[in-house]
Amino acid sequence: MSTVKQKTAKQMLGGVPIRTIPVEEMSRFSNKYAAIIEKFFVNNRDKLVYLHLFMFLFFLMIIVAPVYTIDPDEESTIFDNLQMFSNYALWGLWFPLVFLSVIFTGRSWCGLLCPMGAGSEWGNKIGFQLAIPKWLRWEGVPIVSFLVVTIWGQTVGVRDHPESALLVFGGTMLLAIIIGVLFGRSKRAWCRHMCPIGLLLGVFSRLGAVDFAPKKRREGGDRQTERGLCPTMIDINRKEESRHCIECFRCINPEARGGLFLRLRRPGEEIEKIRKANPNIAEVWFFFLGIGVALGGFLWLVLPQYQTGRQQLGEWFVDNGIFWVFESGPAWLMSVHPERREVFYWLDFISIVGFMVGFMILIGALLWLTTSLAAWLSGRFGGDSSYRDRFIELGYQYAPIAIISLIVGLGAKLFDLLTVFGVSPFFIQNIKLTIFAISFLWSLWLAWNILKNQGVAKRVRYIPMLPGAIGSLLVGVAWWPSIFGM
Repeated sequence: MSTVKQKTAKQMLGGVPIRTIPVEEMSRFSNKYAAIIEKFFVNNRDKLVYLHLFMFLFFLMIIVAPVYTIDPDEESTIFDNLQMFSNYALWGLWFPLVFLSVIFTGRSWCGLLCPMGAGSEWGNKIGFQLAIPKWLRWEGVPIVSFLVVTIWGQTVGVRDHPESALLVFGGTMLLAIIIGVLFGRSKRAWCRHMCPIGLLLGVFSRLGAVDFAPKKRREGGDRQTERGLCPTMIDINRKEESRHCIECFRCINPEARGGLFLRLRRPGEEIEKIRKANPNIAEVWFFFLGIGVALGGFLWLVLPQYQTGRQQLGEWFVDNGIFWVFESGPAWLMSVHPERREVFYWLDFISIVGFMVGFMILIGALLWLTTSLAAWLSGRFGGDSSYRDRFIELGYQYAPIAIISLIVGLGAKLFDLLTVFGVSPFFIQNIKLTIFAISFLWSLWLAWNILKNQGVAKRVRYIPMLPGAIGSLLVGVAWWPSIFGM
C-alpha cells in the first residue's frame, strides 16, 4: 500500500463527502474552497437547465428586440433605449467580462451560461446524431471560423447596427444548432470543433485559476472520445489541459474514486508548465493570427493610413475603368444603412478585408520571427528538446498581452460608462495603462518559467527572453491607437 498521506474522506459538507486525494495535489486552501464549489454545483446540477434557458431567451431578446425599436437620439441612454442597452450588454459587458472571467474561472461561461452551447446541445438531443466528419475535427476549423466571423462582423458593422448584430450572432446561433442537430451522440461538437469564441476561451483558459484534473490520470494525452459523459469528448482519465473543458461539472462526483476533481491553481500555471499540458502548434498560430486580425478590426477605424490606402485603391480602380466597386453589395455581407448615413461599397469591403488580412499577416510574421529567435537562443543556451517544441512552448508567452488587449479593446464601452459616474478620462487612461503593464510583466514571467523548464540557466535566461519581450511590447504598442487614441 502506498505511504502517500491522504486527506480523509470522512469530512462531509452537507451530505457530500470531500474526495480522497493526495495532499500533494492541492494546498489546504485550495482543497477547502474547491470542495465547497464542487458541493454547490453537484447539489444544483439539475437546476442548470433553467439557467441555460434563461440565458438563451435573454440572448435572443438582446439581439432580436432592438431591430424593432426606434434608433436612439442624442438624449438617449442605455437606461431608456433598448438599442443602446443591448449594444452595451454585448460590447460593454458580455465580451470583455467573459474574456476576463477566463483568468479566474476558465471556460465556466461555456458550460454554465453560454446560450449557443446550450442550443447546440438541445438540438443534438433531437437530431440525427451522425458521426462527426473528419473536416469538422480538423484543428484549423475553429481558427477559420474565428477569422471569418471576426472579419464578417467588421464589414457588416456588428458593433454599430442592431440588424448586423442579429445577422452575425443570430447566424452563429443558428449554425451552432444545425451542427448540434447533425453531428455527435449526446455531445457538443460545436463547442469542441467549430465555435470561434470557444477556441478563444479555450486557448486563454490555460491562464485560468481553475482546473479539472483526473483523480487517477492515465497516460495518453489529449485523446478525443465520444464515450463517457463529457460533452466536449475529453477522455477524462487522460486529461492534461484545460482548453476543451467547459466546466459543466458533469464529471464531478466527490464520492467516486475516479473521474475529475476541481483544483484551484495559480493563474498561468498551466502555461508555465506547458510542455506537460499538450502544447499545440494550432493554438500558437491562433495567437499569432488572431491577435493580428483583431488588431486590424480596431485599427482600420482610427488609422489615417487606412483612409489613405482606401483612397489610393479607389483611384487605381477608376484609372483602370473598374467602376462596379463603387456600388453597394448585399446587406448580409456589408453595412448598408442609408437611414443612418452608412453605406459600404465593394471598395469598402475590399479595403476592410484587405487591411485586416494584411495586418494579420504582418503581426503573425512579427510574432513568428520573435518566437523563432527566442527558440533558437534557448537552444544555444542550454534549452532541451527540439527547435519545434521550444518554438511551440514559447509561443504561449503572448497569452496575457493578447487577452488583456482584447479585454481592454472590446471593453471600451465598459470604461466609457465610468465617465457617467464622474471618473475622469485621465484616471481611466491610467487604469488601462496599468492593466497593460501588468499583462506585459505577466508575459515576461511566463517566458521566464517556460525557459526554466526548457533547462536554460538562470544567469543567461534573460537573453532568449528578449525577443519575446519585444514581441509582447509590439502587440501592446499596436493596440495603442485604438485604445488610447492617436
